[in-house]
Amino acid sequence: MEILLDTANIETIKKYEAILPLAGVTTNPSIIKKEGEIDFFAHMKKISEIIGKQCSLHVQVVAKDKAGMLKDAKKILEQLGEETYLKIPLSPEGLKTIKSLKKEGFNVTATAIYTKFQAYLAVAAGADYIAPYYNRMENLNIDAKEAIAAMAHEIDRSNSQTKIVAASFKNIGQVTTALEQGAQAVTVAPDIIEQALAMPSISQAVDDFAKDWETIFGKGSTMADLHD
Repeated sequence: MEILLDTANIETIKKYEAILPLAGVTTNPSIIKKEGEIDFFAHMKKISEIIGKQCSLHVQVVAKDKAGMLKDAKKILEQLGEETYLKIPLSPEGLKTIKSLKKEGFNVTATAIYTKFQAYLAVAAGADYIAPYYNRMENLNIDAKEAIAAMAHEIDRSNSQTKIVAASFKNIGQVTTALEQGAQAVTVAPDIIEQALAMPSISQAVDDFAKDWETIFGKGSTMADLHD
């Protein structure tokens, strides 16, 4: 299982890089908009420095046609390095772009996937990751649970190296379901992670354990205070 962070906020990335077994960071133009007016590539380089070479950085092109997407991709690779994952929306122009980029050996994340057939095409084109939009699929009355299971089956059936990085969640239950259906990775917004880690029951359990320990060994004591 790979956990990626779906944000471009520097402080948030620093926070969760220290907490999570982070596999990478994903961004898109809507996420970038939340950061206001920034020096885009300097900002992306800072993110790359924080997460390190062991993690992947996924950056989305903005152009809508193949020629423009390839120009965007070239700029991204020049500025951020050839190990960067190029996020390409799975439109007809995007599919053409993915084919070209994979012929050159670049890393590609096929994004904006809503249907099984879109995913199958991206897998056949050799995308490294496919990003189905879980909650957006459900909003369109598409069974996201069944779709991700079918995508995982197709990857196994075709012996593909493509990974599913499920995206677009509204709650941690959707994240869990995507993983249970075969997604190898998820990209999750900070507020969803906060939901998962901020359960009152967790804090209560920690407090109860501490009180039980203090009953025996003294108030405020921990194992570090024990004498050899």
